[in-house]
Amino acid sequence: MARSIPFVTEPEVRYGTVAEMAPGLRRIVANNPGKFTYRGTGTYIVGRGRVAILDPGPDDTEHVDALLAAVKGERVEAILVTHTHRDHSPASRALAEATAAPVYGFGPHPVADTGNAPLAEPGDEESGPHPLGGTGDAKSDDAKIEERGDLEFIPDSTVVHGDVIEGPGWSFQCLHTPGHISNHIAYRWREMAGVFTGDHIMGWSTTIIPPPDGNMSDYMASLRLLADSPGDRFYWPTHGPPVTEPYPLVEALYDHRLERERQILECLATGPATITEMVRTMYADVAPELHEPASRSVLAHLIAMTADGRVTTGGQPTSKAVYCLP
Repeated sequence: MARSIPFVTEPEVRYGTVAEMAPGLRRIVANNPGKFTYRGTGTYIVGRGRVAILDPGPDDTEHVDALLAAVKGERVEAILVTHTHRDHSPASRALAEATAAPVYGFGPHPVADTGNAPLAEPGDEESGPHPLGGTGDAKSDDAKIEERGDLEFIPDSTVVHGDVIEGPGWSFQCLHTPGHISNHIAYRWREMAGVFTGDHIMGWSTTIIPPPDGNMSDYMASLRLLADSPGDRFYWPTHGPPVTEPYPLVEALYDHRLERERQILECLATGPATITEMVRTMYADVAPELHEPASRSVLAHLIAMTADGRVTTGGQPTSKAVYCLP
């Protein structure tokens, strides 16, 4: 049986205000809360005087204005983007125009991505804090939380795994962490021995892996990349509070995915089944309206399990296919 996931929660945030998270680390949260973005997009400012901004956030004038006010009198040296979902990268354009800072990222939005994937897999049996209701504000409407791809994003500087971005008093090692999306980059803040994990690891919830661009095998390998890096003392996800005990969390997330595979095999042991039928069993304690996003991760599992021969289907693994044991 998989270990319980040690989720961490954040009771409330104040939108548009600067919160001191650690020495040399500030955060401003965008007012885009919801079932899949939790309290909203947390944009980080690293350093003093000459700073870096990580995950600038959605195309929201109030959020951009709050960020610019926070760094007034300072020089923005770099804008770092973890990936190209529209709650992470679009504000980079307004920030770059206002500050003349270069934007760093893995590259444009992947062609294979459907752009429809919500950010988290809701309602696992570990009793995480989701689903989170909205605030009644239009910005927390469900139509705005299922973020699509930022098709306009083009970084000024393309980064790959192992690259280092440096500034006065801070430096970031780039960690290619595909899975949730193929262009996902996490950034290890070397001076603080912590990682800005974007959506790859979120302390408040599991992460959805949406095919065709989302890839479960890549995601599992990316989890192991962080799990096998014993020097990290913190994770700073883009959604939710800091994770101060990273290794129990990443190992539990890895075990959780193994448990999902075990559940799939258990479902198929009684005979052929569709994803809809498996999700109905695997997510029996979850509201039915949340089964569709959960089914995307199940499909990602089945694609990987079909590739390695543990599961078979009559053709290509798709959301409508019938699956069985070989």
